[in-house]
Amino acid sequence: MTTIEREFTAAVVTVSDRGFSGEREDGSGDLLEELLVEAGAGTVARVVVPDERQQIADALRKLCREDRVDLVITTGGTGLVPRDVTPEATRDVIDREAPGIAEAIRAQSMKITPRAMLSRSVSGVCGESLIINFPGSPKACAESFAVVRSVLGHALELLGGAGGECAR
Repeated sequence: MTTIEREFTAAVVTVSDRGFSGEREDGSGDLLEELLVEAGAGTVARVVVPDERQQIADALRKLCREDRVDLVITTGGTGLVPRDVTPEATRDVIDREAPGIAEAIRAQSMKITPRAMLSRSVSGVCGESLIINFPGSPKACAESFAVVRSVLGHALELLGGAGGECAR
């Protein structure tokens, strides 16, 4: 595992009714914080919100527009049940989608379980921040992070205005 070349700021937004009410430990959030620090995040903000579209969107907007974190990873709320509204909330705040990220996560996850095709995760850019939706389980978060880790540095450089060549 390589560390991203420049220090960056990150946030983990856990979307869970039970996590928000204190009924469930935030195992996915804990794991993602650890993975982000290992990858070079200088700071990792943590937010837990219920499965409410407006509250999710408000948290994302604040992290991207006010706090100006470089990377926001959400965990939870990406499935098919009616209260899974993280993708809709994410679309409410992003300026542009980055579909290749979610597609790559789904493609790799399909090699592990056919249930990955049920994920509705999206990814996109809000201002100069990258938002990526991950599933809610720690195992799926670890697998998803492994997929995107190698491109995060370049993505954050581009969003930070470093420009550079995309072809390698």
